[in-house]
Amino acid sequence: MKREDLNDMLWFLVVAEERSFTKAAAKLGTSQSTLSHTIKHLEARMGLRLLTRTTRSVSPTEAGERLIRTLSSRIEEIETEIDALMEIRDTPSGTVRITLSDHALESVVWPKLCPVLKDYPDIKVELNTDNGFRNIVEDRFDAGVRLGESVDKDMIAVRVGPDWRLVAVGSPSYFATRSFPRSPQELVAHNCINHRQSRSGGLYTWEFENGEKELRVRVDGQLTFSTSYAMIDAAVNGYGIAYLPENLVESAVASGRLIQVLDDWSPMFPGYYLYYPSKRQHSPAFKVVVDALRV
Repeated sequence: MKREDLNDMLWFLVVAEERSFTKAAAKLGTSQSTLSHTIKHLEARMGLRLLTRTTRSVSPTEAGERLIRTLSSRIEEIETEIDALMEIRDTPSGTVRITLSDHALESVVWPKLCPVLKDYPDIKVELNTDNGFRNIVEDRFDAGVRLGESVDKDMIAVRVGPDWRLVAVGSPSYFATRSFPRSPQELVAHNCINHRQSRSGGLYTWEFENGEKELRVRVDGQLTFSTSYAMIDAAVNGYGIAYLPENLVESAVASGRLIQVLDDWSPMFPGYYLYYPSKRQHSPAFKVVVDALRV
């Protein structure tokens, strides 16, 4: 294989991973036209169509998927060997990629990593916020952070945060003309601020518990967001009731900018866990990150 072919195949992997020539070009530090030209030449040399292109997206063909599987396994072997070589260095270095929700990032992961990373300037950390579920193996993440109940059993799971609650909140101005809901079912008559789950595309169904009673309520309202912090701002400004992690809104509740309702129905969730494949060998940089996050 020519060195040129290997380089072009690596570029192809980035396009396939990003599902976008624009995003891939930005990641590779090249122009979109150069990248597109390179992939077309690779397809011409191989005599195979590797990507299906539409105006909105890019996806691998069957031949492209096969090439991805072939290349990914080889590259993972190379990365493992490089990581092993890096272990002989005195200072941990390398890149650690983690997928996590915005709440996990702000409430657990970043507060713990922030002071530690200053002592390890050669470690690079990419924190990819996504409120949906990602396949960390296929998407080439080193680890993910999700609620303990959501982690697959074949993963190693390390607890990184305490249990926490979801609470329903609205502003005094919103409740000035509306009664407080006395049960979760009464939320259907309120203007609620919805949360769009980024991976599935569906709206989060609000989950409630009161002793042994469990309820799931589909709410409706004027606004839908995919990030918790926009939901907080909308709730404070009187756009409706939002359902959010308690630690994100406690200061607004304490100051009177938000009013908490349905407190006895607020469920407790089993905290965040860092999870990663049990069979993958990890670098010293990854071990530094895990130790920093571990409870």
